[in-house]
Amino acid sequence: MAISKELLDILACPKCKGDIHLNDGGDGLICDACRLMYPIKDDIPVMLIDEATHL
Repeated sequence: MAISKELLDILACPKCKGDIHLNDGGDGLICDACRLMYPIKDDIPVMLIDEATHL
C-alpha cells in the first residue's frame, strides 16, 4: 500500500514546515530545504527529526 496523494498534500517537514515529496524508491519522504529524508516503515511515514537521514 503506497502513501496516498491526499496524505502527501497535508504532510510537511517537521523541522522547517516546508513541502516534502516521495523519493524515487518510494521508501522515504524528502525535504529539499532541510536536505533530510524521513523514512517510511511499514507504509507509515516516520516524521521524527531524529529518525531522518541527512542527504
